[in-house]
Amino acid sequence: MSARPPKLVLCVIDAMAPEMLLRAAESGAAPVLATLIARGVRIPDCVAAFPSVTPVCAASIVTGTAQDEHRIPGMNWYSRAESRYVEYGSSLRAAQRFGIARQLTDTVYNMNRAHLSPRTLTVFESLDDAEVRTAGTTYLMYRGRHRHEPQRDTTLARFLSSTLARHAVMGPRELFYADIFASRRTGCRSTLGMPGVRDRHSGCVSAYMVEHDLFDFLLLSLPDNDWHSHKRGPDSQLTSIAAADLQLARVMEAAGGVDSFLEEHALIVMADHSQAPVTATIDLQGELAELGVLQPAGADLLGALAGAAARGARSVSRREETEKQEEHQQEQAARPPRVRGGLEPRIAVCPSQRAAMVYALHPEERDAMRASVVDRTLAIEGVDLVCWLARDAHDRPLEAVVVSPDRGELRFAPGGDLRDARGERWHLDGELSVLDAAVHGAEGALATPSYPDALARLWSALTCPTSGEVLLSAAPGCEFLDWGGAAHVGGGSHGSLHVSDSLAPLLLCGVDPPRDPSGQWAIRDVAALVRGHFGLDDARGGDAFSGDP
Repeated sequence: MSARPPKLVLCVIDAMAPEMLLRAAESGAAPVLATLIARGVRIPDCVAAFPSVTPVCAASIVTGTAQDEHRIPGMNWYSRAESRYVEYGSSLRAAQRFGIARQLTDTVYNMNRAHLSPRTLTVFESLDDAEVRTAGTTYLMYRGRHRHEPQRDTTLARFLSSTLARHAVMGPRELFYADIFASRRTGCRSTLGMPGVRDRHSGCVSAYMVEHDLFDFLLLSLPDNDWHSHKRGPDSQLTSIAAADLQLARVMEAAGGVDSFLEEHALIVMADHSQAPVTATIDLQGELAELGVLQPAGADLLGALAGAAARGARSVSRREETEKQEEHQQEQAARPPRVRGGLEPRIAVCPSQRAAMVYALHPEERDAMRASVVDRTLAIEGVDLVCWLARDAHDRPLEAVVVSPDRGELRFAPGGDLRDARGERWHLDGELSVLDAAVHGAEGALATPSYPDALARLWSALTCPTSGEVLLSAAPGCEFLDWGGAAHVGGGSHGSLHVSDSLAPLLLCGVDPPRDPSGQWAIRDVAALVRGHFGLDDARGGDAFSGDP
């Protein structure tokens, strides 16, 4: 293909590991992906954000920034502005601890309209402003310029629109988000976005949009690989990648097959992170209980609604029942916070699978509490790295501190004589072995193979205004228990700084990379590719492609 295709599809296959992509392609299990590898450019080691969990990574993909700009810090975090936990769906049990209604509201609504920085444009907003026809399937990040009302065309949709999903959202021109929002009728159903059904729903609505020529840019999300890998482990991805490949084939068939599709559509296929096997857990809440850990105080709205209906105790409408439950939840939130053992709450503990954050609740004791948390977490088996930000007398970031329980301490800050794989310069002081770092050559080339793009990822996480005072990364094989006590032992997980769950594949077909594909790429580089395909500058600013070719 000599001319660049006019349209673009960005396909995100959640948690697809680079080596599993190759295995699926070479075995014949994923023929469409094999074709894209043969015809395009494959980048095997695109680096995720840290924590390498889906909300943080999704925000980085659609904005082209890290969390110091986009402000989404983890799967679970503590809002200092609202004095409460934010939970995006670590597990059903975790959602129940915080209240399913609250969790769904934070995930479906607040993540985009309140938590994602309004100063950071998404690719949907950039392209909408340029009058490019945008479209998206169910994805955590969807913020755009077009208003969408909740659907009411099925019994399930009417129930949702009268209870949990009562408000409009701003998204791309065409938005299909589970069974909650749909810009038009397609005949496709997602069964509330349940695992195992989500890929098929995305494939269905995307094929419809291709057939009816409804977009110039489409974000096609195929998330079921992540669920499958969590359950069965990262080595089992051959089956789930093959299922994702079938949906890609379905979308292409709507255009007449692979060749016809690629004549009109450029394609970026990527993962947001990968996964690592889990064999052990870390009960961080229990380990820090003596410091006074803030406990969740949520109300299970869905359970309450179901119970009231089953009992037939009151003849009130669902909307009235919802309002009563919301009032009850507000009353619960207004009560004095609960802590384990009756201690006054002094810290908030926020596990994000293989990463975690700890927040000091009282600003006047921030430094003392941070020191107490650091001392205790360094003694916890399974904790690989303990990180925090040192500040100057004016409370400005001074340097990052990273400590390993058995490898010592390393301090670093931007600027200096050492240059990482992306061309960023750093000053380092301490034990390089903390990050498996080595300096090569007279020009000070810095390599951190066990923790790719370690310094930039840590600096962005630590300087994010919504991050905790202390950030933790789990050792290989370990995962922090979420607030529901759930983990993925026997399966896979992600979130850490370690290479095992930090690298994602990136395939480019019909897209011209602006620099050497062999250099160090990061998922935050993709937004610039999307904007550039449509002749837009990378309007979000930041550091994408800052390294030399």
